[in-house]
Amino acid sequence: MTKEQEQIIKKFDLEAHPEGGYFKEVYRSDLVLPNSVLSSHFEGTRNVATSIYFMLTSEAFSAFHRVQQDETWHFYKGSRITLHMIDAAGNYTQVFIGNDFEKGEVPQFTVPKNVWFAAEVETPNSYALVGCTVSPGFDFRDFEMADKEDLSKAFPQHQAVISRLTRG
Repeated sequence: MTKEQEQIIKKFDLEAHPEGGYFKEVYRSDLVLPNSVLSSHFEGTRNVATSIYFMLTSEAFSAFHRVQQDETWHFYKGSRITLHMIDAAGNYTQVFIGNDFEKGEVPQFTVPKNVWFAAEVETPNSYALVGCTVSPGFDFRDFEMADKEDLSKAFPQHQAVISRLTRG
């Protein structure tokens, strides 16, 4: 890990995230949505929105996972992130999140709910600092980490990227 990466972790009080990388929740709305106004797949209440700082490094990728809400990624600093997505129909797409617009990078992107996704910094010895906003607000009850074997069986055509970006 570089000195700059260590400084960012310290400055923003980031800690290891279960999917990989480092994070710190920085916003959780005071407004709470009752279960009666949420989709039936939600259990309990949810805050209207949450946001985190999230840092990935070339050594620490975000493993395939999905959440039951839309998740918007905002690029702040560092090298571009490659975001890999597989939808329920098995369609694979990738988006480059960064600030080099001439190279097709976008500074913000929303991953639709229930889409499997993983992210990585491909530039060696580098990092990316982003923000992630979730609405309705994030709750670990809505988080599902992919099982490498199960996801590969469901989407064998994408086994190479699944194998590379899952754990266990």
